Amino acid sequence: MAFERITADPGQMGGLPCIRGMRVTVSAVVGQLAAGRTIDDVLADYPYLERADVLAALEYAAAAVSERELPLAEPA
Repeated sequence: MAFERITADPGQMGGLPCIRGMRVTVSAVVGQLAAGRTIDDVLADYPYLERADVLAALEYAAAAVSERELPLAEPA
């Protein structure tokens, strides 16, 4: 997965995916949205984030849990 606004550095935040190299994790942003906060609420809490950052976090989370087709084993 290649995401321009999402970074993962083993030396920062335990390697968790973060927004643009900042110490704001994708899970923190998505967790706030899941708790019922709006994008505007999140942006008020993190004024250095941009709307596109929040949307990128959602896109990353969706891709991370997307369904995958797995090949079925051939009968023996």
